[in-house]
Amino acid sequence: MKKLWGGRFTKSAEEWVDEFGASISFDKELVLEDIEGSMAHVAMLSKTGIITEDEAEKIKTGLQQLKGKAAKDELAYSVKLEDIHLNLESHLTELTGPVGGKLHTARSRNDQVATDMHLYLRKQVKLIVELIQEMQEELVTQAEKNVETIMPGYTHLQRAQPISFGHHLMAYFWMLERDKERFSESLKRINLSPLGAGALAGTTFPIDREYTAELLGFEGIYENSLDAVSDRDFILEFLSSSSILMMHLSRLSEEFILWSSQEFQFIELDDSFATGSSIMPQKKNPDMAELIRGKTGRVYGNLMGLLTVLKGLPLAYNKDMQEDKEGMFDTVKTVTGSLKIFAGMIRTMKVKTEQMEKATKNDFSNATELADYLSDKGIPFREAHEIVGKLVLVCVQKGCFLGDLPLEEFKNAHSLFEEDIYQVLDPYTAVKRRNSAGGTGFKQVSIAIEKAKESLGATEVCK
Repeated sequence: MKKLWGGRFTKSAEEWVDEFGASISFDKELVLEDIEGSMAHVAMLSKTGIITEDEAEKIKTGLQQLKGKAAKDELAYSVKLEDIHLNLESHLTELTGPVGGKLHTARSRNDQVATDMHLYLRKQVKLIVELIQEMQEELVTQAEKNVETIMPGYTHLQRAQPISFGHHLMAYFWMLERDKERFSESLKRINLSPLGAGALAGTTFPIDREYTAELLGFEGIYENSLDAVSDRDFILEFLSSSSILMMHLSRLSEEFILWSSQEFQFIELDDSFATGSSIMPQKKNPDMAELIRGKTGRVYGNLMGLLTVLKGLPLAYNKDMQEDKEGMFDTVKTVTGSLKIFAGMIRTMKVKTEQMEKATKNDFSNATELADYLSDKGIPFREAHEIVGKLVLVCVQKGCFLGDLPLEEFKNAHSLFEEDIYQVLDPYTAVKRRNSAGGTGFKQVSIAIEKAKESLGATEVCK
């Protein structure tokens, strides 16, 4: 098969070399975007008189036919034709004859592929924003059901202070809110048109770049043709935002894995998000959460891979940049899949409220309440801290907890302890009293949930 660019060549590459250099195995993912960009380009060529209206109509008709076939996955692709652009051009000329070759007037594959990726990422980022919002909605729903569900809060994975389970879930809501903002804000840089930049230097044809940008729904054009074809910042930014999002999902995955274990028994994941063992009949493994935790690494790898590809490239286009797509496609698939799985896991999980509450009564996570109690009575906090520390030591030596100590033991530690100390030590009371802004107090958690609902209602998910 003759290469569409083969005019100056006297020798063809061997088949295995063609396969190594071709990108059609993965950039066929851009088929609809490539056709969309071509439709805008041919409309502009006609408007500016670069080709006739009759020629434009023939090309548009051919492109529409290809779009229909692509939507039904009926297009055949050849490695010999290297990429999605040359494959589609070959199909087009088969349908329209030589006039199909005029479609490539005043453009290069360099600005063509960049346009395709801008169109692709714009669509995918909008989808990701929608999926983040759906996961947030599930978090809010569960948090609202569990405002007064008490659980141990942890630092260093050691029990620290009792908190509301709803409060814990809402922490992830606000992480996702920042993720959603990052993706939404990146659309400003994604939504620029490189079309018309040519190979690197623009073109001698009287094109109208603003017109094609308008037809494709872009907010503007790249102001420099070199930058237009060599920029992959928008993909790096997408991979960076995706890495941060996956880090958040991985942290929640880790918590779900711990909470669903026999040691914690705080939640039970629905059977549809767990698997069994081929040898141990009793097992119920949190495989989906584990997979999301594991897949986070591949998204990080995609970011580092593209950063490394780009770090030493001179302007403008280099074949190295063919490596920009597979990681992008893989990240889209990983992120969208992870968000869908997580929304389902949160919606269907069973919260074991009694087990959570029980865990808060068999530890020293209420020790801070004693220190605050003494501080409220005028004892310097450092002194109060030491007094309570000694009481904890007494408990450790006796094999009991603070609530088990008789009042006399508290009085021996300091005369300011009164009978009400047992109410203060109650985990429910401890959580309820923490009403500083953003705290775990029930009132504050309810306020946070209402703010979250307002935020969700105010979010204009891009269409």
